[in-house]
Formats: sequence, C-alpha cells, structure tokens
Amino acid sequence: FKLTSAWYANSDGNDAWDVNLRRDIGDQKVWLGQCADQQNFRQTRAGYEYDPELGIVSLQLSAQAATRGFLGGSAQANIGGDTYAIVGIGRTNLRPYYNLNFDPNDAITLGFGTKSLLPQGEISVYQVRDDRLHTQQRITHALLKIHLDDASRLTVDASYKHGLADDDVSVHGFALALEYDYREWFCKLARERAVNFTHLDQTRVAIGLRF
Repeated sequence: FKLTSAWYANSDGNDAWDVNLRRDIGDQKVWLGQCADQQNFRQTRAGYEYDPELGIVSLQLSAQAATRGFLGGSAQANIGGDTYAIVGIGRTNLRPYYNLNFDPNDAITLGFGTKSLLPQGEISVYQVRDDRLHTQQRITHALLKIHLDDASRLTVDASYKHGLADDDVSVHGFALALEYDYREWFCKLARERAVNFTHLDQTRVAIGLRF
C-alpha cells in the first residue's frame, strides 16, 4: 500500500487537501482518493493501472473515474532498453475534474529516456501536448531519478509550460518538483507557475508512507 496526504496552496487563497490510497498487486495498481478545496469543491476518484512488460516495450495502461461524472484513460509505452522512446495518449469525457497530475489529460506524450548516463540513475525528457481541444497547451519535462544509496532516492522534475487558459489568454511558467524517498517514507515539494494552465501559482507539499 501507498498512502499520500497532500496540501495545495494556491495564490488565490483557495487551498486544497488531497488524500490518496494506492494498492500495488504485482503489475497492477488500484487507488482511491478524495480532494477538497476551501470553496467546497469535493471530488472522489478511483483508478486502475496495468503495467505489463512485453519484451522491449513497457506499457502503462490506466483508467480513472470520479464523482461529477468524470471518466478518463491513458496509455503510455517506453520502447527500448537502457535508452528508450516514450509515447503516450490520454482521453477524457471532458467532465469537471481536479487535475492532480498537472499535465493536459487530452493529450499525446513524446520523449526519450536513458539509464546509461548515470550508474544509479535515470534521465528522461518528454513533452505532453494537447491534441484535442485546440488550447496549444504544451508542457516539457526534464526528469531525473537517482538512488543515493540502498535506502534512499531523489527525484527532480523541472518543467516549462505554455498555452491558453480557459479564457483564451496565453499563460506560461516554470515548475520544479522534488521528491525524497527514504525506506518506506517519502515527501514531496513543488512550486508551479500557471498551474493547470490557469492564472494561479501553486505550492504543493505531500508526505506519504508505503506499507
């Protein structure tokens, strides 16, 4: 199991809490979560993920459902060995959703990654781009995962976004997210400009436990 509690501090003062419980069962995962903000938006969500290994292809297939009528799904593949291509696609039914992955959901993903440059690490660069709603939204990520020792790991995700907000005004901004894992515990800290392609900035803090 993986239990995560997160606090999202928004620049307009409408902060939010999220609690998520995930269960890993081999190459499958299921999760249940609840999000609430200070303006009484509430949403409960559930999801399923299947991560099969098919030779040189590592797949990640997921489906989500949430209150307020939301449905969504995605498929992503890493193709190759120590150096690999990243391709993916996501689709939703466009119902209201508090987006907690902070990338466009109706989008394609293209990029590459490698495990060859660092002896205990992995680097990937990829872009998530809207290909359905004509928002011109793009987010480019540079992701580093490195094992500091047998008990700890550091993950750094730097990204830049640009595209149209809901009012058709162009927004852009950088984000930086850090995660530190030590044995069964982990913590996350992130700062993001124009979060979810809005006019808001957001600071995120999360702590969690694997058990």
